[in-house]
Amino acid sequence: MASSSGSGSAVSAAAAGGSSSAAEEELRALMEQRRAKRMLSNRESARRSRMRKQRHLDDLTAQVAHLRRENAHVATALGLTTQSLLAVDAENAVLRTQAAELSARLHSLNDILSCINTNGVAAAALTVAAATADPLLGFDSAAFDDLFRSSPEMFQLC
Repeated sequence: MASSSGSGSAVSAAAAGGSSSAAEEELRALMEQRRAKRMLSNRESARRSRMRKQRHLDDLTAQVAHLRRENAHVATALGLTTQSLLAVDAENAVLRTQAAELSARLHSLNDILSCINTNGVAAAALTVAAATADPLLGFDSAAFDDLFRSSPEMFQLC
């Protein structure tokens, strides 16, 4: 009996060793299954991450294209505004020059009138000169010619 119990214990040890081997195999299979599941989960997560990254890159590319178009529109508008500004500046320069010329003509006409007034011209002659002279539009030289011919002594230099 002793030998049978000894061999029984060897059998039970072998059975226990066999069950531990089976348990180890089950544990390995379970760990392998978890590892495969984790790898699959990691692959799926990496795929989603790449998709998010690609979507973000596409959004940025679209935004760059939009901003470039907007920049081109702004540059065009700036060019048009600059051209308009230059045209207005040129027109202002012409108007300033015309205003200076008209002011000089008015000053000259006022000097002539002052000389005429100091030389004792009749009020009728002044009325004719004033009616025919427009300092902003020019003056009627024929009326002044008649005035000069009628009394040259009153147009001496003051």
